[in-house]
Amino acid sequence: MPTPSSTTTTGGGIAAGVFAAGIAAMALVAAPIFTSHEGERLTPYRDVVGVLTVCSGETRNVQNRTYTKAECAAMTQKIMYDFGTEVYNANPSIVNYPNQWAAHTIFAANVGAGQYRRSTVLRLDLAGDHRGACRYMRNYTYAGGKVFQGLVNRRTGTNDKVGEYELCLADAVERDLGSI
Repeated sequence: MPTPSSTTTTGGGIAAGVFAAGIAAMALVAAPIFTSHEGERLTPYRDVVGVLTVCSGETRNVQNRTYTKAECAAMTQKIMYDFGTEVYNANPSIVNYPNQWAAHTIFAANVGAGQYRRSTVLRLDLAGDHRGACRYMRNYTYAGGKVFQGLVNRRTGTNDKVGEYELCLADAVERDLGSI
């Protein structure tokens, strides 16, 4: 399992333990939502902007072969841990808010870690505007210069699927109100 960067864990073992427990809770929330929007394809395909993709959205080191369901499940968990770690390293206070962390992780996995680190979503959250950060996720609906309904659905949700915005608000409202 990945660990947070040394620059964010000056507390040693306690911080690492909090991170490990938090990322496990976050991944339990995030993985099914992520997969519900991505679907699962065992053979590689080109996504809407031409990136080779497999399983539930893996784009890193994809080989042109058929994958098993077990391999896809492991890839989804790796996506959650890798991008969850990126989110944590950029925003360590999110560790106590598994729903918001899950939403940011799904978002980061979709837009990329670099884009997440440069995003207004992160900037707003770090500034303490947690609901504003959640709302801003809804602006990321473009791929290749066009709006895609799948990205709109991923961000806002549908009648039968929770979106990043809704998931994010589950913690952000109480955080902004200072209740938790």
